[in-house]
Amino acid sequence: MKIAAVRTHVLDHPLDQVFESASMYFDRRQHCLVEIVCDDGTTGWGECLGPALPNAAVVKAYEKWLLGRDPLETEKIWLELYNALRDQGQRGLTVTALSGIDIALWDIKGKRFGVPVSILLGGRWRDSVKAYATGSFRKEGVDRVADIAAEVAGYRKEGFHAAKIKIGFNVEEDLAVIAAVREAIGDDMRLMIDANHGYDVLEAVELGNRAADYGIDWFEEPVLPEQIGSYHAVRAGQPIPVAGGETWHGRYAMREPLETRAVDIIQPDICGTGGFTEMRKVADLAAIHGVRLVPHVWGTAVQIAASLQFMAALPPNPPRRDPIEPILEFDRTHNPFRQAVVTEPIEHENGVVVIPDRPGLGIEINRDALAEYALK
Repeated sequence: MKIAAVRTHVLDHPLDQVFESASMYFDRRQHCLVEIVCDDGTTGWGECLGPALPNAAVVKAYEKWLLGRDPLETEKIWLELYNALRDQGQRGLTVTALSGIDIALWDIKGKRFGVPVSILLGGRWRDSVKAYATGSFRKEGVDRVADIAAEVAGYRKEGFHAAKIKIGFNVEEDLAVIAAVREAIGDDMRLMIDANHGYDVLEAVELGNRAADYGIDWFEEPVLPEQIGSYHAVRAGQPIPVAGGETWHGRYAMREPLETRAVDIIQPDICGTGGFTEMRKVADLAAIHGVRLVPHVWGTAVQIAASLQFMAALPPNPPRRDPIEPILEFDRTHNPFRQAVVTEPIEHENGVVVIPDRPGLGIEINRDALAEYALK
């Protein structure tokens, strides 16, 4: 079995209602899927985190090192591709594109041996996970406080045990949102906040100290990801556990934050940190340093499926009779092709998601949806 073709699918949908985080503006949803086809017809699927068109271009740049290769040699291929472009980038697009390729290769490997990827990773610790709802971006032309409170109250009604809301715009306004959400959902639903690196240290420390009374599980990306020292200052200056890591691509970028305990919770994204091959190494680093790992997830059902396979195989840390279970980030913002790209959507039931147990990622791609949502 040899790699015969490498293809990308850039999916696109304009949004009627635009929304924004503290660092990004969304007037459309775009995602890049990677398809790798072998000479025996076996096909693997992956996804790249981040801007779709640039990711597709870098995947194309990697193609010459993939054609004719044995797709089962995932470790060897990963290192050779990473090394091929390491002088131009040890993180960013070179790694997000490589992530999509690696996931597709593991999908092929699972199909080749007739088992889900989680078995190849060492075995399944769990067959389902609790999900938490991510949404509550700032929308144009609405009362942000009332809108987000109503949105998160809806997640509670759907059965989610936890939700994450977007902050990082303005300390006073953000505190009003947090207070309104907590009032709307009660005291027994978990609540996380994500600043998308919109604050400086002084703002983040002030927000953390004033928001702590609302029972916040974690404070995500409070400051710029390059500023590891600022993470330390925020962690030391306020009581809410600090989380981050979706943009610290690969084990080398994760090393300093983990070794110096810049965060309490590390959040690698399998479609951004290097796919299954690198995600395993990041998980080992986190376990060595005693840092809790909660994956970041933002993409289509392909990414959700890959994240679920990883989470199925993630060992408890520490192992005990009642272990700390990982939770799945479940994007609830508008994206019509998120689940349409697979023949069987990966949905939650009362806030719980079943992990597919079919070979590879455990999904089948809906090619009609790929054609419908292909970037025109």
